[in-house]
Amino acid sequence: MMKKFQQSGGVDLTALSAFLAVAGQRSFRAAAAELNITPSAISHTIKALEQRLNARLFNRTTRSVSLTDAGERLAGKLRPAMASIEEAILAVDDDLGVPRGTVRINASDGAIRLVLQPVLARFLHMYPQVHLDIVSDGRLGDIVSEGFDAGIRLTEAVPKDMVAVTVTAPMRFAAVASPAYLERRGRPRLPLDLHQHDCIRFRFESGALYRWEFEKRGVSERINVDGPITLSDQPLMVEAAIDGIGIAFVPEHLAVEGLADGRLERLLYDWCPEFPGLSLYYPGHRHVPPALRALIALIHQKGPGARDG
Repeated sequence: MMKKFQQSGGVDLTALSAFLAVAGQRSFRAAAAELNITPSAISHTIKALEQRLNARLFNRTTRSVSLTDAGERLAGKLRPAMASIEEAILAVDDDLGVPRGTVRINASDGAIRLVLQPVLARFLHMYPQVHLDIVSDGRLGDIVSEGFDAGIRLTEAVPKDMVAVTVTAPMRFAAVASPAYLERRGRPRLPLDLHQHDCIRFRFESGALYRWEFEKRGVSERINVDGPITLSDQPLMVEAAIDGIGIAFVPEHLAVEGLADGRLERLLYDWCPEFPGLSLYYPGHRHVPPALRALIALIHQKGPGARDG
């Protein structure tokens, strides 16, 4: 079999890995960074691969890289094959019991700060043969098609075909404002009162604006608030509220310090019930790398126990 493989053009796994990296990143530079090689080296590898296969795999312009039809067909065949090879290698690592290799994780910025940041230094010290590739992404992307080992999202947003492991306690949102703002504008008593206030709006990476969601005794309210500023960074929303710009509606843990030292006051508390927190999730049909299992175990030393679902 190996002889036939060599006779088919001498294509090696390194070239195929480089091809899949460029196909996934849609960028030679980003793929080079992923593989820790120079852009010129990966460009040369892809050019040699195209020559060996006698087929153009990518359409290149100064601004974009896209797969040709031949490239799409090759990528579709290669991804499951390369995944099988990777699982075979991981199985050997599993037998050795030593976490190693790269673990790619996709999560929102808030999830990274809350779940991963507290354990990063300790984890990397404990497992020096592991490389963590963490991508901050506010979209709910497909971690399988995008080549990630795991993702972290709100439990309610995890796809049903994934294994979800709870990594935070239940959470709630908090409506907060500075004492100076409340002295100037008064306090909302009901969610509908927010229409009479300056609110700090939040925009998702998709471009959609978040409608503030409240619930009390089975009654739900979704408020399309208005205000002088729209942000896509929740910690910055807290700072804006402290500065007296308006009312912010953010995950409670982001406002804890401001509430504790009196720079913020909480509003509409009984309209902000708890909801399930964050879960780390991964495909159930794949081999779970020892490094990912070790990371989950360390996260749980800092938080609640695991719950698979």
